[in-house]
Amino acid sequence: MNNDAQSVRDYVRSRYGLRAQQGLNCCDPSTQALPQIYSANEVRMVPAEVLAVSAGCGNPTALADLKTGEVVVDLGSGGGIDCFLAAEKVGSAGKIYGVDMTMDMIKIARKNASLLGFSNIEFLHSEIENIPLADSSVDVVISNCVICLSPEKDKVFKETFRLLRPGGRVHPSDMMAEQVLPEEIRTDAEAWASCVAGADSLQVYLDRLTNVGFQHIEVTKKTVKQDANDNQPEVFSALIVAYKPR
Repeated sequence: MNNDAQSVRDYVRSRYGLRAQQGLNCCDPSTQALPQIYSANEVRMVPAEVLAVSAGCGNPTALADLKTGEVVVDLGSGGGIDCFLAAEKVGSAGKIYGVDMTMDMIKIARKNASLLGFSNIEFLHSEIENIPLADSSVDVVISNCVICLSPEKDKVFKETFRLLRPGGRVHPSDMMAEQVLPEEIRTDAEAWASCVAGADSLQVYLDRLTNVGFQHIEVTKKTVKQDANDNQPEVFSALIVAYKPR
């Protein structure tokens, strides 16, 4: 694959568009894994169509301590599962923006938001490197196994920093690489879409956050992948919190 940013983005978009159309699951090949990420109550409240396209590696809403009235942005919202969970926490006084570059995912999310009766969620068709929201307009940014798919992660973190109000926080759940990935993986299109080729080491990821101005950065959860039948390079998921200075 041509490893320039647009080629990577176009391929990932096409794969997730197909996944939305077919109701497949990304980083975890089976929705049977969802109860390990979400509680049974959370799984029960989400429509089957949304569960079928969920591609997360964590549950950022569980540890984000969302409060009534907060404004939240979900980067790469997919079918909307984390937006729906966040909307329950912030209540009608709050607001959730789901951002996704794949129109087929946006359609699923909008349809199910209507079915569930959520009036405090808006889904935006946009790339996460360039979000059509005002500066300092958001309290919390969450993301679930999506920033690793971006070929321009520094832009994502700069955009996140721009959106947050002073004192706001970002809670990404993302895939990390245990070691430097070989070139044949970094240039493999399917490895990108599988949340592997774009995975940073944890230190590089934390450095990216620091470099755009985030402070009080903490790894709140780390889950090591356990799959002896998987020949891909070792990756693991980490849930992180970082704050924009006041």
